[in-house]
Amino acid sequence: MAEMSIELRKNGSMKLPGPLVLIDENGEERVIDKAVVSFCRCGASKDKPFCDGSHKEIGFEGPSFTVKLKTPE
Repeated sequence: MAEMSIELRKNGSMKLPGPLVLIDENGEERVIDKAVVSFCRCGASKDKPFCDGSHKEIGFEGPSFTVKLKTPE
């Protein structure tokens, strides 16, 4: 089985391995061609859904943990 990890950083963003395809609420697809993609968890990013580091300015607090997803090969 292939494995993918989603990392929620302590007091920070949600980190996923890339590249990936982002599908918005209208069904529009956008290819994100980066090795690592960080998504906002604090709600303060000016570049949503991506993290722009605003969590540091607002004092966001959140736990850290990792989710491992296993998919059939």
